[in-house]
Amino acid sequence: MNILWIFAHPDQDSLNSALRDEGLAPLTEAGHSHRVSDLYAMGWKPTLDRGDLDHDDPAGIGRASGHAYDRGTLSEDITAEQEKLDWADAVVFQFPLWWYAPPAILKGWIDRVFVKGYAYGVTDPDHPGRTLRYGEGVLSGKRALVLTSIGGPEPAFGPRGINGQLDQVLFPLLHGTFWYTGMSVLPPVAVYGANRLDDQQYRAAADTIRRHVTAIGETGPIPYRSQNGGDYDEELVLRPALAPDHSGLAVHSTRQPGTDEAGPARSEPTPSELTPSEFASSGLRVG
Repeated sequence: MNILWIFAHPDQDSLNSALRDEGLAPLTEAGHSHRVSDLYAMGWKPTLDRGDLDHDDPAGIGRASGHAYDRGTLSEDITAEQEKLDWADAVVFQFPLWWYAPPAILKGWIDRVFVKGYAYGVTDPDHPGRTLRYGEGVLSGKRALVLTSIGGPEPAFGPRGINGQLDQVLFPLLHGTFWYTGMSVLPPVAVYGANRLDDQQYRAAADTIRRHVTAIGETGPIPYRSQNGGDYDEELVLRPALAPDHSGLAVHSTRQPGTDEAGPARSEPTPSELTPSEFASSGLRVG
């Protein structure tokens, strides 16, 4: 597979950077090709504005971005990322969870790269007046995997945790962005308690990252409901007969609310590239 790794952390000596390297290392051995977009290192411009588009286009930003895409006049940094995305079979999005969301620079990458006509806004030939989205989008066939670090403990992000279940915390990204554009969305992978990892916990986190990344082509996606699969009425409301005793975000998946989606099977632990003593003396910062 061709894997594009979108990395959004400002520090090269952070826990996230170390885990990125842990995940990248086995990809070639597993037969995958990969490219990395390190957004902070690239100096990625995080805001979509008229400078990215045709300055004299009187349309609103959404339509103007579509016009610029159609005319081939988007800024070069945007088209370079779109070319990487075209190349990729799967995309890893790695970031620390800040205020229950990705860093602004990653949101800006999506705002600028996922423009109308490229990632959304393409007419659905089978449903006049609608566009391809929610399972039938333009990026259909690609896989999306989120790797995130979280300062809080895992139970607080469980079904009854105060922070909310992780796949629901990330619902705007997983469902509203990736599934909307047609990508198959894998269950997110989190490193909890990221500000307090000891050596053993780091090694466990590194093993988890490696297992999920190397299994990116086989892991079952979150079974979100497709817009045009018959589950929604003409107003795009879930039909009453489906999950009748539930409401909220969980009903947009066919799994039972409150249950966990299975990820790749656990393999026997493998040693981290860093031994405990190396990690202790490495100066790596967590987060």
